[in-house]
Amino acid sequence: MGENYTFAVARIRVLEKGLLTDADIAQMASMKDDEAVVSFLSDRGWGDENSGKDASKMLAAESVKLDRLIRSLGVSDDIMDILSIPQVYHNLKTAVKDIATAGDSFSVYYDIPGAEAKFFLDILRDKRWKDLPENMRIPAETALEAMLKNHDGQLSDVIIDRACLDEMGAVAKKTRYKILKNYLQKKILVTDVKIAVRGARTGKSFDFIKKALSPVKGIDTDNLARAASESDEALINYLSEHSMGEGADALKVSITEFEKWCDDSITEALRPEKMNPFTIGPIVAFYLGRTNEIKAVRVLITAKKNGFPEEAVKERARRMYG
Repeated sequence: MGENYTFAVARIRVLEKGLLTDADIAQMASMKDDEAVVSFLSDRGWGDENSGKDASKMLAAESVKLDRLIRSLGVSDDIMDILSIPQVYHNLKTAVKDIATAGDSFSVYYDIPGAEAKFFLDILRDKRWKDLPENMRIPAETALEAMLKNHDGQLSDVIIDRACLDEMGAVAKKTRYKILKNYLQKKILVTDVKIAVRGARTGKSFDFIKKALSPVKGIDTDNLARAASESDEALINYLSEHSMGEGADALKVSITEFEKWCDDSITEALRPEKMNPFTIGPIVAFYLGRTNEIKAVRVLITAKKNGFPEEAVKERARRMYG
Protein backbone atom coordinates (compact mmCIF):
# COMPACT_ATOMS: atom_id res chain seq x y z
CA MET A 1 0.00 0.00 0.00
CA GLY A 2 3.01 2.26 -0.39
CA GLU A 3 3.45 4.92 2.26
CA ASN A 4 -0.22 5.84 2.64
CA TYR A 5 -1.35 4.32 5.92
CA THR A 6 -4.49 6.42 6.46
CA PHE A 7 -7.01 3.61 5.89
CA ALA A 8 -5.02 1.07 7.89
CA VAL A 9 -4.60 3.47 10.81
CA ALA A 10 -8.36 4.20 10.76
CA ARG A 11 -8.95 0.44 11.10
CA ILE A 12 -6.45 0.25 13.94
CA ARG A 13 -8.27 3.06 15.75
CA VAL A 14 -11.41 0.91 15.79
CA LEU A 15 -9.52 -2.21 16.90
CA GLU A 16 -7.79 -0.34 19.74
CA LYS A 17 -11.19 -0.07 21.44
CA GLY A 18 -11.21 -3.85 21.83
CA LEU A 19 -7.85 -4.05 23.59
CA LEU A 20 -7.77 -5.07 27.21
CA THR A 21 -7.45 -2.25 29.71
CA ASP A 22 -5.71 -2.11 33.07
CA ALA A 23 -9.17 -2.48 34.63
CA ASP A 24 -9.74 -5.72 32.67
CA ILE A 25 -6.46 -7.12 33.92
CA ALA A 26 -7.36 -6.18 37.50
CA GLN A 27 -10.74 -7.88 37.08
CA MET A 28 -9.13 -11.08 35.79
CA ALA A 29 -6.60 -11.01 38.62
CA SER A 30 -9.47 -11.11 41.12
CA MET A 31 -11.17 -14.14 39.50
CA LYS A 32 -11.19 -17.43 41.38
CA ASP A 33 -9.04 -19.47 38.98
CA ASP A 34 -7.52 -19.73 35.51
CA GLU A 35 -10.67 -21.34 34.08
CA ALA A 36 -12.68 -18.24 35.00
CA VAL A 37 -10.10 -16.07 33.23
CA VAL A 38 -10.25 -18.22 30.09
CA SER A 39 -14.07 -18.04 30.09
CA PHE A 40 -13.92 -14.26 30.45
CA LEU A 41 -11.58 -14.01 27.46
CA SER A 42 -13.64 -16.47 25.43
CA ASP A 43 -16.71 -14.29 25.95
CA ARG A 44 -14.68 -11.38 24.53
CA GLY A 45 -13.91 -13.30 21.37
CA TRP A 46 -10.50 -14.69 22.22
CA GLY A 47 -9.52 -17.99 20.63
CA ASP A 48 -11.08 -19.79 17.69
CA GLU A 49 -13.24 -22.81 16.96
CA ASN A 50 -10.39 -25.17 17.83
CA SER A 51 -9.15 -23.64 21.08
CA GLY A 52 -12.24 -24.09 23.25
CA LYS A 53 -11.27 -23.54 26.89
CA ASP A 54 -7.64 -24.53 26.38
CA ALA A 55 -5.57 -21.50 27.44
CA SER A 56 -2.49 -22.41 25.41
CA LYS A 57 -4.50 -22.94 22.23
CA MET A 58 -6.45 -19.72 22.86
CA LEU A 59 -3.29 -17.63 23.19
CA ALA A 60 -1.74 -19.29 20.14
CA ALA A 61 -4.90 -18.53 18.14
CA GLU A 62 -4.71 -14.87 19.19
CA SER A 63 -1.12 -14.63 17.96
CA VAL A 64 -2.11 -16.11 14.60
CA LYS A 65 -5.07 -13.73 14.29
CA LEU A 66 -2.85 -10.76 15.09
CA ASP A 67 -0.31 -11.73 12.45
CA ARG A 68 -3.03 -12.18 9.82
CA LEU A 69 -4.59 -8.85 10.74
CA ILE A 70 -1.36 -6.89 10.38
CA ARG A 71 -0.58 -8.55 7.07
CA SER A 72 -4.13 -7.82 5.84
CA LEU A 73 -3.46 -4.12 6.42
CA GLY A 74 -0.73 -4.23 3.80
CA VAL A 75 2.25 -4.11 6.12
CA SER A 76 5.24 -5.17 4.04
CA ASP A 77 7.10 -8.42 4.57
CA ASP A 78 10.27 -6.60 5.57
CA ILE A 79 8.50 -4.93 8.48
CA MET A 80 6.88 -8.21 9.53
CA ASP A 81 10.31 -9.87 9.39
CA ILE A 82 11.68 -7.24 11.76
CA LEU A 83 8.77 -7.59 14.18
CA SER A 84 9.14 -11.37 14.26
CA ILE A 85 12.89 -11.48 15.03
CA PRO A 86 12.37 -12.48 18.71
CA GLN A 87 9.88 -15.21 17.72
CA VAL A 88 12.22 -16.62 15.06
CA TYR A 89 15.06 -16.92 17.54
CA HIS A 90 12.67 -18.41 20.08
CA ASN A 91 11.88 -21.14 17.54
CA LEU A 92 15.59 -21.77 16.98
CA LYS A 93 16.24 -21.98 20.72
CA THR A 94 13.32 -24.36 21.23
CA ALA A 95 14.44 -26.55 18.32
CA VAL A 96 17.95 -26.82 19.81
CA LYS A 97 16.45 -28.06 23.07
CA ASP A 98 14.15 -30.49 21.28
CA ILE A 99 17.01 -32.00 19.28
CA ALA A 100 19.21 -32.29 22.38
CA THR A 101 16.46 -33.89 24.46
CA ALA A 102 15.00 -36.05 21.68
CA GLY A 103 11.80 -34.03 21.81
CA ASP A 104 11.37 -34.69 25.51
CA SER A 105 10.84 -31.03 26.42
CA PHE A 106 7.58 -29.06 26.50
CA SER A 107 7.77 -27.27 23.17
CA VAL A 108 5.91 -24.17 22.06
CA TYR A 109 6.72 -22.73 18.64
CA TYR A 110 5.52 -19.61 16.87
CA ASP A 111 3.85 -20.18 13.52
CA ILE A 112 6.16 -18.15 11.29
CA PRO A 113 6.30 -18.96 7.56
CA GLY A 114 9.81 -20.06 6.64
CA ALA A 115 10.93 -20.23 10.27
CA GLU A 116 8.57 -22.79 11.73
CA ALA A 117 9.47 -25.77 13.92
CA LYS A 118 10.07 -28.21 11.04
CA PHE A 119 12.46 -25.81 9.29
CA PHE A 120 14.78 -25.61 12.28
CA LEU A 121 14.39 -29.21 13.44
CA ASP A 122 15.30 -30.64 10.03
CA ILE A 123 18.39 -28.42 9.71
CA LEU A 124 19.62 -29.06 13.25
CA ARG A 125 19.01 -32.80 13.01
CA ASP A 126 21.17 -33.04 9.86
CA LYS A 127 23.52 -30.21 10.86
CA ARG A 128 22.97 -28.42 7.56
CA TRP A 129 24.25 -25.11 8.88
CA LYS A 130 24.51 -23.50 5.45
CA ASP A 131 20.74 -23.75 5.06
CA LEU A 132 20.32 -21.28 7.91
CA PRO A 133 20.52 -17.50 7.46
CA GLU A 134 24.20 -16.55 7.70
CA ASN A 135 23.87 -14.72 11.01
CA MET A 136 22.28 -17.82 12.61
CA ARG A 137 24.82 -20.44 11.53
CA ILE A 138 27.51 -20.09 14.18
CA PRO A 139 25.07 -19.40 17.07
CA ALA A 140 22.96 -22.44 16.13
CA GLU A 141 25.97 -24.73 15.85
CA THR A 142 27.62 -23.59 19.08
CA ALA A 143 24.34 -23.61 21.01
CA LEU A 144 23.58 -27.17 19.91
CA GLU A 145 27.12 -28.23 20.80
CA ALA A 146 26.69 -26.70 24.27
CA MET A 147 23.58 -28.83 24.74
CA LEU A 148 24.84 -32.10 23.24
CA LYS A 149 28.38 -32.15 24.62
CA ASN A 150 28.13 -30.22 27.85
CA HIS A 151 24.38 -30.43 28.62
CA ASP A 152 24.59 -26.71 29.29
CA GLY A 153 21.12 -25.35 28.54
CA GLN A 154 21.93 -22.02 30.11
CA LEU A 155 24.93 -21.40 27.87
CA SER A 156 22.90 -22.53 24.86
CA ASP A 157 20.20 -19.97 25.67
CA VAL A 158 22.77 -17.21 26.18
CA ILE A 159 24.35 -17.87 22.78
CA ILE A 160 21.05 -17.69 20.91
CA ASP A 161 19.67 -14.79 22.93
CA ARG A 162 22.82 -12.76 22.23
CA ALA A 163 22.53 -13.54 18.50
CA CYS A 164 18.92 -12.35 18.58
CA LEU A 165 19.87 -9.07 20.26
CA ASP A 166 22.74 -8.53 17.84
CA GLU A 167 20.42 -8.98 14.86
CA MET A 168 17.93 -6.55 16.35
CA GLY A 169 20.75 -4.06 16.82
CA ALA A 170 21.94 -4.44 13.24
CA VAL A 171 18.41 -3.91 11.94
CA ALA A 172 17.93 -0.85 14.18
CA LYS A 173 20.92 0.78 12.51
CA LYS A 174 19.58 0.18 9.00
CA THR A 175 15.82 0.64 9.19
CA ARG A 176 14.28 3.87 7.94
CA TYR A 177 11.29 3.50 10.27
CA LYS A 178 11.77 5.56 13.40
CA ILE A 179 9.35 3.50 15.49
CA LEU A 180 11.18 0.27 14.67
CA LYS A 181 14.55 1.83 15.44
CA ASN A 182 13.29 3.16 18.79
CA TYR A 183 11.51 -0.07 19.68
CA LEU A 184 14.47 -2.31 18.85
CA GLN A 185 16.92 -0.14 20.78
CA LYS A 186 14.56 -0.02 23.77
CA LYS A 187 14.05 -3.79 23.61
CA ILE A 188 17.80 -4.44 23.54
CA LEU A 189 18.43 -2.01 26.39
CA VAL A 190 15.75 -3.53 28.62
CA THR A 191 16.86 -7.08 27.79
CA ASP A 192 20.50 -6.23 28.58
CA VAL A 193 19.42 -4.94 31.97
CA LYS A 194 17.36 -8.11 32.55
CA ILE A 195 20.40 -10.23 31.73
CA ALA A 196 22.55 -8.20 34.10
CA VAL A 197 20.04 -8.61 36.91
CA ARG A 198 19.82 -12.36 36.41
CA GLY A 199 23.60 -12.54 36.28
CA ALA A 200 23.88 -10.62 39.54
CA ARG A 201 21.28 -12.84 41.22
CA THR A 202 23.03 -16.05 40.15
CA GLY A 203 26.58 -14.90 40.84
CA LYS A 204 27.80 -14.96 37.24
CA SER A 205 31.26 -13.68 36.37
CA PHE A 206 31.99 -10.46 34.49
CA ASP A 207 33.04 -12.44 31.40
CA PHE A 208 29.85 -14.52 31.36
CA ILE A 209 27.59 -11.49 31.71
CA LYS A 210 29.55 -9.41 29.21
CA LYS A 211 29.28 -12.11 26.54
CA ALA A 212 25.51 -12.18 27.01
CA LEU A 213 25.05 -8.43 26.56
CA SER A 214 24.58 -6.74 23.20
CA PRO A 215 25.95 -3.23 22.56
CA VAL A 216 23.18 -0.62 22.45
CA LYS A 217 22.79 3.14 22.62
CA GLY A 218 22.16 4.39 26.14
CA ILE A 219 24.34 2.08 28.22
CA ASP A 220 27.94 0.91 28.52
CA THR A 221 27.76 -2.89 28.60
CA ASP A 222 31.25 -3.21 30.12
CA ASN A 223 30.24 -1.12 33.13
CA LEU A 224 26.83 -2.79 33.33
CA ALA A 225 28.44 -6.24 33.39
CA ARG A 226 31.03 -5.09 35.92
CA ALA A 227 28.37 -3.76 38.28
CA ALA A 228 26.28 -6.94 37.92
CA SER A 229 29.29 -9.15 38.65
CA GLU A 230 30.03 -7.24 41.84
CA SER A 231 26.70 -7.29 43.67
CA ASP A 232 23.00 -6.46 43.58
CA GLU A 233 23.74 -3.19 45.35
CA ALA A 234 26.39 -2.18 42.80
CA LEU A 235 23.97 -2.94 39.95
CA ILE A 236 21.13 -0.98 41.56
CA ASN A 237 23.45 1.99 42.06
CA TYR A 238 24.59 1.79 38.45
CA LEU A 239 21.01 1.76 37.15
CA SER A 240 20.06 4.68 39.39
CA GLU A 241 22.96 6.72 38.05
CA HIS A 242 22.16 5.98 34.40
CA SER A 243 18.58 7.17 33.88
CA MET A 244 17.01 3.91 35.05
CA GLY A 245 16.01 4.94 38.54
CA GLU A 246 12.50 3.47 38.20
CA GLY A 247 13.99 0.12 37.23
CA ALA A 248 16.36 0.28 40.20
CA ASP A 249 13.47 1.11 42.54
CA ALA A 250 11.46 -1.82 41.15
CA LEU A 251 14.42 -4.16 41.66
CA LYS A 252 14.65 -3.07 45.31
CA VAL A 253 11.06 -4.28 45.76
CA SER A 254 11.34 -7.67 44.03
CA ILE A 255 12.43 -9.42 40.87
CA THR A 256 8.75 -9.71 39.94
CA GLU A 257 8.30 -5.94 40.19
CA PHE A 258 11.43 -5.45 38.12
CA GLU A 259 10.30 -7.81 35.34
CA LYS A 260 6.99 -5.95 35.29
CA TRP A 261 8.80 -2.61 34.98
CA CYS A 262 10.79 -3.94 32.01
CA ASP A 263 7.65 -4.85 30.06
CA ASP A 264 5.77 -1.72 31.11
CA SER A 265 8.60 0.58 30.03
CA ILE A 266 8.40 -0.79 26.49
CA THR A 267 4.61 -0.40 26.44
CA GLU A 268 4.89 3.21 27.59
CA ALA A 269 7.49 3.95 24.93
CA LEU A 270 4.95 2.96 22.27
CA ARG A 271 2.13 5.25 23.40
CA PRO A 272 3.27 8.41 21.55
CA GLU A 273 2.86 6.53 18.25
CA LYS A 274 -0.92 6.77 18.64
CA MET A 275 -0.55 10.42 17.72
CA ASN A 276 1.09 9.78 14.32
CA PRO A 277 -1.91 8.90 12.09
CA PHE A 278 -0.17 9.24 8.73
CA THR A 279 2.74 6.90 9.45
CA ILE A 280 3.29 3.19 10.05
CA GLY A 281 3.72 4.04 13.75
CA PRO A 282 0.19 3.32 15.07
CA ILE A 283 0.07 -0.01 13.23
CA VAL A 284 3.41 -1.22 14.57
CA ALA A 285 2.58 0.09 18.04
CA PHE A 286 -0.76 -1.76 17.96
CA TYR A 287 0.99 -4.99 16.96
CA LEU A 288 3.57 -4.68 19.73
CA GLY A 289 0.95 -3.60 22.26
CA ARG A 290 -1.28 -6.55 21.34
CA THR A 291 1.71 -8.89 21.56
CA ASN A 292 2.40 -7.57 25.04
CA GLU A 293 -1.27 -8.04 25.90
CA ILE A 294 -1.13 -11.73 24.96
CA LYS A 295 2.08 -12.13 26.97
CA ALA A 296 0.51 -10.41 29.98
CA VAL A 297 -2.51 -12.71 29.84
CA ARG A 298 -0.20 -15.73 29.67
CA VAL A 299 1.60 -14.54 32.81
CA LEU A 300 -1.71 -13.98 34.58
CA ILE A 301 -3.17 -17.36 33.62
CA THR A 302 0.03 -19.13 34.69
CA ALA A 303 -0.09 -17.41 38.06
CA LYS A 304 -3.73 -18.40 38.49
CA LYS A 305 -3.04 -21.98 37.45
CA ASN A 306 -0.30 -22.22 40.06
CA GLY A 307 -2.64 -21.05 42.78
CA PHE A 308 -1.01 -17.69 43.48
CA PRO A 309 -3.07 -15.44 45.77
CA GLU A 310 -4.82 -12.44 44.22
CA GLU A 311 -2.25 -9.92 45.42
CA ALA A 312 0.60 -11.96 43.93
CA VAL A 313 -1.28 -12.17 40.62
CA LYS A 314 -1.81 -8.40 40.62
CA GLU A 315 1.91 -7.88 41.25
CA ARG A 316 2.60 -9.70 37.99
CA ALA A 317 0.00 -7.78 35.98
CA ARG A 318 1.49 -5.75 33.11
CA ARG A 319 0.33 -2.31 32.05
CA MET A 320 -1.90 -2.46 28.98
CA TYR A 321 -1.50 -0.48 25.75
CA GLY A 322 -5.29 -0.13 25.44
